[in-house]
Amino acid sequence: MKILILSDLHAHNDVLDKMDDVFAKSDAVLFAGDFAACFKPETGKEALLQLCKKHDTIFAVLGNCDNEDFLEDLEEQDVCVEKTLVYHEGLAIAGAGGGTYFTGKTEFEREEQDIIADFNIVKNCVEETGDKSLWKNLILICHNPPKGKTVDAVNENLHAGSELFARYIEENQPLAVVCGHIHEGVGMEKIGETLVINPGSLGEAGSYAQMEIEKEGEFWQIKDVKICKIS
Repeated sequence: MKILILSDLHAHNDVLDKMDDVFAKSDAVLFAGDFAACFKPETGKEALLQLCKKHDTIFAVLGNCDNEDFLEDLEEQDVCVEKTLVYHEGLAIAGAGGGTYFTGKTEFEREEQDIIADFNIVKNCVEETGDKSLWKNLILICHNPPKGKTVDAVNENLHAGSELFARYIEENQPLAVVCGHIHEGVGMEKIGETLVINPGSLGEAGSYAQMEIEKEGEFWQIKDVKICKIS
């Protein structure tokens, strides 16, 4: 399965038209939030509609620049994975939107524990079924990155990721984590055996990621991931 990973479109909708070949070769799209331009939440709706024209299988969360009420639009377009758990071709996908408090001026800033609470549905499912193998086929989409070395780096001296989220990943070891928010943090790193991917800003830098996974027995395995840029 070939998965296209996007984040931080910020209403630069024209870049989507430069990716028609990439969308056509992708089996699914993961979008880690920020449809809207910063301080212009009204631009999110058109960005969402333009993205939905490009692919039939999209899984998305809100970013910190998206109004919290915009979640209803994601649900209407049937792309929302925020606070829920969905299944696709044997993959489990769960999401959490918004960013941790930083400037206090963007639309959707939250406490760390509230972001992590959006994943409670996964924990509840594991506890109810007793099947911990769910984590091995799970991809988490979270706009806010975990504390790390690369994916949350604003610069070499400032890391804006969530320590609580990093601990959550370390403890549960999902297959992969997709994040965004920190445009400068484009790249990949591992927390334990979990691969964390920040594709960078699609809208402002033309940056995205492509991930290829293959099924081995009951579980999906990551075969290749690369960070790409629109030429």
